[in-house]
Amino acid sequence: MNSELLEALNVLEKEKNISKDTLLEAIEQSLLQACKNHFGKADNVKVFIDPVTCEFNVHAEKTVVEKVEDPIMEISLENAKQLNSKYELGDIVNVEIKSKEFGRIATMNAKNVILQKIREEERKVLFEEYYQKEKDIITGIVQRYVGRNVSVNLGKVDTVLMENEMVKGEVFRPTERIKLYVLEVKDTPKGPKVVVSRTHPELVKRLFESEVTEVKDGTVEIKSIAREAGSRTKMAVWSNNPDVDPVGACVGMNGVRVNTIVEELRGEKIDIINWDENPAILIENALSPAKVISVIADDDEKTAKVIVPDYQLSLAIGKEGQNARLAAKLTGFKIDIKSETQVRESGELDEYLMQGDYEEDADTEAADEDTFDYEEAYEETSDKETEDMLNEEGDQE
Repeated sequence: MNSELLEALNVLEKEKNISKDTLLEAIEQSLLQACKNHFGKADNVKVFIDPVTCEFNVHAEKTVVEKVEDPIMEISLENAKQLNSKYELGDIVNVEIKSKEFGRIATMNAKNVILQKIREEERKVLFEEYYQKEKDIITGIVQRYVGRNVSVNLGKVDTVLMENEMVKGEVFRPTERIKLYVLEVKDTPKGPKVVVSRTHPELVKRLFESEVTEVKDGTVEIKSIAREAGSRTKMAVWSNNPDVDPVGACVGMNGVRVNTIVEELRGEKIDIINWDENPAILIENALSPAKVISVIADDDEKTAKVIVPDYQLSLAIGKEGQNARLAAKLTGFKIDIKSETQVRESGELDEYLMQGDYEEDADTEAADEDTFDYEEAYEETSDKETEDMLNEEGDQE
């Protein structure tokens, strides 16, 4: 019996990742519970288990008395002498309890105590395992759609990718492997509940950490990320090693690194820019690929005024304002973008000249048609004033 018990404990320890000590403790508690159910109480019952051999014995500590009034707690002097002639009145005698004598109900209750302890420990082990993955990425296998949500298997537990955490337009197939960002892990009576996302900006950061060695080892830092899931992400990076180009490291040879991440994100565009402590330079970089003539940044108010060439205004703003919006999120500044013509007409040019941060842009007077596509610019802008400007310029030509 003990060899079978030892083997069973070893199997549980290996398969369920539950320590043998915890299981032995559960057995001890179950034996105490069985004694309590059988005798009515177990205050004087002691259980000893050898962790190596799993040999165990149960005994009750009874006081030697002249006349027994409580047979659970006391033993007569005559009976004590039969066990050992040295016992006298008032001594404590260890009387062995045979577990085989327990009734069916007591045995069933003991079994339930062990099973309950195993379930609790299994749930605890699972929670700790997945809690370590909180705020990190995890690979899941798509199982099925549950309404508009998706059931995903994470290995030892299942989770549900909620519709509000899915990228709009993404469609998954059963058995497909996808990357998820673990938002939170909750401990529940039914096991760990893992809350996941495909839209969180940190998903992009963790993907770069897994794909780019320089990011993983800390040589390149991702300082800030702004994301509109499914469409575009802007990411500012900084190198702690002057010999390492942070943007080049993230892009990789022939774009292999960034393209791997773009593929995982189903074609989402990723702009990688250089981080700079100077907010004006950072804002200029953040508005890439648009060219910037001048930036006046107020670090206290977290506002910035930006001048761009007339033909770059639509590119700076972006389709439906996306480029400017992401740049604002990335830098933490409220950005006001104006064309050179708008600044001249509004009379604000003197303010920029006083800042000493303005230079006449030669391309403003006559933009090279090879570098400017009027139709593309018209499609990308959502600003009515900019659209009118583009139409007027087109008519003039």
